[in-house]
Amino acid sequence: MFEGLTVVTEAVKSQSEFVPKLKEQIRKVLVGQEKLIDGLLIGLLANGHVLLEGVPGLAKTLSVKALAAAIQADFQRIQFTPDLLPADLVGTLIYNPQSGQFSTKRGPVFANIILADEINRAPAKVQSALLEAMEEKQVTIGEHTYALPEPFTVLATQNPIEQQGTYPLPEAQLDRFMLKLKIGYPTKEEELQIMERMAQTSRMMTIQPVITPPEILAVRKVIDQIYLDAKIRDYIVNLVMATRNPQGFQLDLADYIEYGASPRATISLAIAAKAYAFMQGRAYVIPNDIKTIGPDVFRHRIMITYEAEANEISAEHIIQTIFAGVPVP
Repeated sequence: MFEGLTVVTEAVKSQSEFVPKLKEQIRKVLVGQEKLIDGLLIGLLANGHVLLEGVPGLAKTLSVKALAAAIQADFQRIQFTPDLLPADLVGTLIYNPQSGQFSTKRGPVFANIILADEINRAPAKVQSALLEAMEEKQVTIGEHTYALPEPFTVLATQNPIEQQGTYPLPEAQLDRFMLKLKIGYPTKEEELQIMERMAQTSRMMTIQPVITPPEILAVRKVIDQIYLDAKIRDYIVNLVMATRNPQGFQLDLADYIEYGASPRATISLAIAAKAYAFMQGRAYVIPNDIKTIGPDVFRHRIMITYEAEANEISAEHIIQTIFAGVPVP
């Protein structure tokens, strides 16, 4: 085992050299927001999709565009609106009256990185069309099924403060996202940097490509080999079980949790922790990796009860209590 771990360690060290360079390119247009940058990279490296939630003006869209430029990937930004149709997303069949035949016109979903801007503004049919593509990595147009390009990552944004004209994502659809990142306001020092950098009529920020999509696919193979000890696997499962049966872990949360995390949470947490360990240059996962990325994996997968809402107990508080209460190996 140790010989195998040595080989993986060398592979991780050589393959992860691009991570600091990639972050440096994104920081050209993004001030602070280290957790956002890490979350975007984890989603990309772990073959998962990421939901970004934050008030307007926090550079959610800008960060995604910078990431796409830095990995030299095909990028499509789709502005979700109430009048959007599934065909506007995945494509449709076009009839040619001269030949009497239909030809396929592929939609913007055929790209490596999709920015679904304000995903909660589109009706359920459009959301379902995108989420089906996310899950199956393919799209059916007419009688033909087309595979989406690899890597394929959806980075969706939503605004938590506006409720008019929005269609909130159901819990079953939210579960398709590996991570949900909550974007907060910058500090005073960061705000000053933002003003100095962005308060001008012309913004010329050149992002240099650092890595290509084929190289990302090669990196994913290395991430799959990262060592996950039996005690770490047991810790991940215990955390998920604590969201479903908190009494079993002496946590007084049963009255506040309607539904706990699904098996997708177990899978997502394991893969995301491997990706995070890779970004740190390690060939093995440690408990701190789980604690760091775990809240982003659980945040959108725990449904709270009316009693929790009445007592002003949020899902964030429940997650913190679970991570504090479940024994660490």
